[in-house]
Amino acid sequence: MISERSWIPRPGGADKPKAPATRSVGAPTRRRANAAAALSPLIHSLLGGQVPVRFELWDGSAIGPDDGVGTIHVRSADALRRILWAPGELGFGRAYVAGDIEVEGDIIATLGSLHDVAHRDLRVGLRVLPPAFGAAHRAGAIGLPLPAPPEEARIGGLRHSRRRDVRAVTHHYDAGNGFYELVLGPSMAYSCARFADPAMSLEQAQESKHGLICRKLGLGEGKPLRLLDVGCGWGSMAMHAAANSSATVVGVTLSEAQASYARQRVAAAGLGDRVEIRVQDYRDLRGERFDAISSIGMFEHVGKVRTGRYFETLHGLLEPGGRLLNHAISEQGGSKIRPWSFFGRYVFPDGELLDVGDVVLAMQRAGFECRDVESLREHYARTLRSWVANLEANWDAAVDEVGSARARIWRLYMAGSVIGFENGGISVHQVLGIVPDAGRSGMPPTRSAWD
Repeated sequence: MISERSWIPRPGGADKPKAPATRSVGAPTRRRANAAAALSPLIHSLLGGQVPVRFELWDGSAIGPDDGVGTIHVRSADALRRILWAPGELGFGRAYVAGDIEVEGDIIATLGSLHDVAHRDLRVGLRVLPPAFGAAHRAGAIGLPLPAPPEEARIGGLRHSRRRDVRAVTHHYDAGNGFYELVLGPSMAYSCARFADPAMSLEQAQESKHGLICRKLGLGEGKPLRLLDVGCGWGSMAMHAAANSSATVVGVTLSEAQASYARQRVAAAGLGDRVEIRVQDYRDLRGERFDAISSIGMFEHVGKVRTGRYFETLHGLLEPGGRLLNHAISEQGGSKIRPWSFFGRYVFPDGELLDVGDVVLAMQRAGFECRDVESLREHYARTLRSWVANLEANWDAAVDEVGSARARIWRLYMAGSVIGFENGGISVHQVLGIVPDAGRSGMPPTRSAWD
């Protein structure tokens, strides 16, 4: 999962951006300049007087340099209406998902250049409403609110209740296994890779990440162990552990689509006697015992209120001397993904990011002894860049799988997330904890055992 902190280059083929409208011969030039003249003062104000990218507007007029890092095509006045009725990232996100806004050029560089110069009001939204309404009126963009794109999530029920958790997970992960194959590549691992060597491919870096986790959990130390993989996704970690150690593995997920795909992969790899994939909530694992637990990219869905119970439950599943590796996105001070944000409505409903210090504290309060904390922040930025490149290279096929709107959601969210990881607004940490066995940890004397 990825945070809300942090438009899109258009490959050829499906959903190709439309050229800005041009006037017919003899049409008055005054009309062509209306949108730019109306919006220019507002845009310059929001961007601190600097406009690093070109804005080409629906009437053919434009604002900004010809040689910027990208061009933002505002195809319709509806884009401005959406932003006025939902100021900030949600309004912009709706306009982009609906196709009212398009971005030409390097998506990550374009977003990054805007992020670097944007005035705070662009992110907060509320203070710019009066001048924005004035600009919209002059541009002829005032109107009633438009319906949100149907891809927007509206999940009901008590936050982090079992039923609502299933809805939230399903909204994000059940995009279709074919779509994830296009984005994630052969590894089918939807979490931060580890580029131990700069020359590594994405698939090699995902193997490197899984290997690191196995070593931290002690899975290759000889005796056969039983591993629980919480939020197992498409089975990549479970399969790696079984194929590269003597461990037997139980993987649990709330997604039927993920479980079905993972079981097919396990069978094809000949690991059916070593790996079991279940559709099961981690809260229903009472009475079973494991020697190690991996939780990779799942903790963000737990929520701060339930964090203590989460770690208490996992602690109760481990044998004395057992180890837990919690791999999760983090943020200094922690944050909830807001329900009125683009990420909350389109990407990760109910997601929450905790400060890594709070994670360590919660684990220790649950009875774990925390032995190691490692940040992979820069690795996640590179992982996301690889996913964006995969999606762009397979754009037509992705649109065939999930439709243009959902493909656009993914491109926007992943490109924006690159910026968050690169500028340090968000991070990702692996925290290793053990269940002490009468004071015996079973840990190696130094980190060299897994580095």
